[in-house]
Amino acid sequence: MLDKNLAELYGVKTKRLNEQVKRNKNRFPEDFMFQLTKEERDELVANCDRFKTLKHSSSLPYAFTEYGALMLANVIKSSTAIEMSIAVVRAFAKLREMLASHADLKKKIEVMEAKYDQQFKLVFDAIKQLIIQEEKPKEKIGFRTKS
Repeated sequence: MLDKNLAELYGVKTKRLNEQVKRNKNRFPEDFMFQLTKEERDELVANCDRFKTLKHSSSLPYAFTEYGALMLANVIKSSTAIEMSIAVVRAFAKLREMLASHADLKKKIEVMEAKYDQQFKLVFDAIKQLIIQEEKPKEKIGFRTKS
């Protein structure tokens, strides 16, 4: 997401957001945030009508990954940013809970597979053959000279 969009989402001005990023530069490594080049900005403006306001901007926008957006929520002190940060933490907790329940489901499937393996041996063997089946070497396409 661009700095402009996140500023709107967090209820602050883009200038304020960028000030906080500059003050906390060590919190935003390359995989969290990067600044668009002039060429990237121009291509974005050309391809997306909603970014036309960037066309005449004197500064190049910052783009944030999901990690950067979360870090930004922790750096900005607006009530909306704080709410977003709390929501993300809750989402991760819920995800962890879901993964734990999927581990139980995986265990049950493995037990069923072991129990019914003999009945479906033919099916399992066919699937394994499809997976293991070697690809035949393909003939090269194109002009060949006689050697």
